[in-house]
Amino acid sequence: MKKLGIGYFTKSVVIALGLILIWRGVWYGLDLIDSLIFGGNHVVTVIIGIVVGFACIYLPERNLETLERL
Repeated sequence: MKKLGIGYFTKSVVIALGLILIWRGVWYGLDLIDSLIFGGNHVVTVIIGIVVGFACIYLPERNLETLERL
């Protein structure tokens, strides 16, 4: 069995931190778009977000089987 060292742990923490920071930037960017374009109306951006999210899941394989794996 391979022994997991400090290097593996450090790499995993750095990757996780990077993903969190990317998500934080995307989140604040979308909040800015929401306030500038839609005047802070969250209902419009929620509906658009749901539609775009389903499209991102559906379009690559032309089905929603990805949701079944969750």
